[in-house]
Amino acid sequence: MGEQASWTRTRLGRCGPPLDLLTASFRRHVYAPHAHDEYTIGVCVGGSEIIDYRGGHIRTGPGAIVVLEPGETHTGGPGNATDGYAYRALYADPSLLADGTLGGLPHFREPLIGDPALVAALRTAHTRLSARPDDPLETESVLPWLLTALTHRHSTARPVPDRVPGADAIARTVRDRLADELTDPPSLALLATDLGLSRYQLLRAFRTTMGIPPYAWLAQHRVTKARVLLETGLRPAEVAPLVGFADQAHLTRWFRRVLGVTPAAYRNSVQDTPGPGGRHSAA
Repeated sequence: MGEQASWTRTRLGRCGPPLDLLTASFRRHVYAPHAHDEYTIGVCVGGSEIIDYRGGHIRTGPGAIVVLEPGETHTGGPGNATDGYAYRALYADPSLLADGTLGGLPHFREPLIGDPALVAALRTAHTRLSARPDDPLETESVLPWLLTALTHRHSTARPVPDRVPGADAIARTVRDRLADELTDPPSLALLATDLGLSRYQLLRAFRTTMGIPPYAWLAQHRVTKARVLLETGLRPAEVAPLVGFADQAHLTRWFRRVLGVTPAAYRNSVQDTPGPGGRHSAA
């Protein structure tokens, strides 16, 4: 484990606020006392770190979540002389954690949290976000959901009710907007504002009704549209932008997830099939 760190800035949805992520691996590095305007949410992935915080010491280990609140001065350094420490951190605007709660900003009495399921989900999200996802809706659908889960399970804040009145109608409205604006869909923040909801309430209503988050529904709808275009003989590279995928690779990933084959294999198969739409159809 050497002294390595990489900083990534992405955005929370299309034209949304910046979201900073840190991937760090240190053997000797010790942070000077400092504070952040955001919530710092870190997951230890190796070694051990000691963090000075609120007049005490936090010792992390692999699989631990650490939440440091905005404005709280802290330091960090290796927990021992041999192992170093490695972690993944994201710096979340306070509004993201308040989105699914009532009564102001969430407070975490205990900064060190053990929650294996949430650890795994945060690590996966951090990896995907650091790679800058092709679909802005994915960031907006995944991260607020995870941060709300963190506040509901481990902060003192009161959660907003899980039941969203009119969830079915809300989900249908969002679905129709996404389908109508297939190649340039509105952000969830904009949709939520238009419906007089928080982003979390919109996500809750959609997932309750549809069973999947908005970005996954939209990707599957795009695959359905792509199938029709592939059957006309268009190549995958031509189809991808027509249905809103970032590029052919983005189309291929979702096509395989939904149908189990690549768009090229699907196109070749239907083109070789006699009958309507196939290569051997009657003129």
